[in-house]
Amino acid sequence: MNKFPVYEVLQHTAATWPEQAAVHDESGTISFSELLKNADHLRIQLIQAGIQPGMAVGLKAKNSRHFIAGLFAIAGTGAVALPIYHQLKDVEIDQLIQQTGLHAWIDDNSGTQYKTDKLSVITPAFSLGFSNNLFTEPFAPFVHLPAFVRFTSGTTGVSKGVIISHQSVIDRIDAANNGLQLGPGDTVVWILPMAYHFVVSIVLYVKYGAAIAVVKDFLAKNIIDITNKHKGTLLYSSPVQVRLLANDNSAVMMPSLKKVISTSAGISPDICVAFKERFGVAVSQAYGIIEIGLPMLNFFQSDEHPEAVGYAVPGYEIAILDENNQPLTDGEIGHLGIKGPGMFDAYLHPQRLREEVLVNGYFLTADYATKSTDGLIKIEGRAKSVINISGIKVFPEEVEAVLENYQGIKQARVSSEPHRLLGQIIVAEIIVESHVAIDIEAVIYYCRQNLSNFKAPQKITVVTSLPLTKTGKLQRG
Repeated sequence: MNKFPVYEVLQHTAATWPEQAAVHDESGTISFSELLKNADHLRIQLIQAGIQPGMAVGLKAKNSRHFIAGLFAIAGTGAVALPIYHQLKDVEIDQLIQQTGLHAWIDDNSGTQYKTDKLSVITPAFSLGFSNNLFTEPFAPFVHLPAFVRFTSGTTGVSKGVIISHQSVIDRIDAANNGLQLGPGDTVVWILPMAYHFVVSIVLYVKYGAAIAVVKDFLAKNIIDITNKHKGTLLYSSPVQVRLLANDNSAVMMPSLKKVISTSAGISPDICVAFKERFGVAVSQAYGIIEIGLPMLNFFQSDEHPEAVGYAVPGYEIAILDENNQPLTDGEIGHLGIKGPGMFDAYLHPQRLREEVLVNGYFLTADYATKSTDGLIKIEGRAKSVINISGIKVFPEEVEAVLENYQGIKQARVSSEPHRLLGQIIVAEIIVESHVAIDIEAVIYYCRQNLSNFKAPQKITVVTSLPLTKTGKLQRG
């Protein structure tokens, strides 16, 4: 077996279920033994080209068998893998190379073409390029056997490089599957960019023998077709796809589907209700975070409380803390703290080990939350986006949910702006469905009926688009 635990995951699965389907994509179906063969061939090519332990290697590829093989191949060389979204622009890739000290990258040439003369073909699926960074010292030598580095999506503030070791990967996927309960009889219908969802998703599915059915785009028809073609049992998606499916009027069902998980951002309870009415399956929120993994799932209260992110997955401990990091009583809003297996090992910029970041063993997220007496967690808003109106906290997410329930409004973004007399007022930008006429005064009145007056927007502007991060979250100032 390979001496790098993440690569051993694929080796073990290929030995246990060699002929079982691993990936269904545009190229057809590939088994676990074939996936290992592809990954091992690429791994050998990388080593022969000079890739070695301690290097940082980017993986730029679209959702496919090639992304998965590339991910494991880099892990098998002992290098640290940096997944790169295949549609990033040159300036963004340049920034990643500088931030990470990236030594090399492999590219399946499916997306934007990075302008460089340093790429050379090493397999039919991949080209290899080297940066100007000389390999003079190991990447992140302060972490034992680092496996992955990923930059946070940057909804607010400066994005940080999150480093996860081989052992942390194994610990967190084992913990996450205590909640997901996936196995060789499952097929995961995959829509989200693999570059942003890979540890407790892609690596986990491979370890537990679940097949991955790749959907090429967000269209509801294609999601339904792929689910039915490959008898998908779990749909892993964001609120965008759940909304599109809930609005599908084809009447085609997905009888094999057992679970639907919505992640990346909060989802409106109305969308969850509409999805279940359409397909007969409840939508469960999940709370995923790159520093920890998947510590919360809402499989048990998804009907009664679709707005909740659920309960702590076995092995994790959730606390709601005050400004002095002391536990609050049940029902009070406070800072969300999480502790458990598989936490990140360090930040790259600025360099900080996990132990320097944790507070009494808890990782403090950027979220405000509440916890019920039975442990159900609800996210109330982002700490960095909270608006303070005369000393009262207003969470933009709450106001946005009300706006998006208004007939004809597709998406909303709430913020504040200075006011000469009041100090600050709540304002909103909305995207309106095509061919729908919106009466702004009626929308403001609707908000005042459904929110406290200080939370209701004073001004609403119709826009054609809203800035999003690469993972589909609203970009906030």
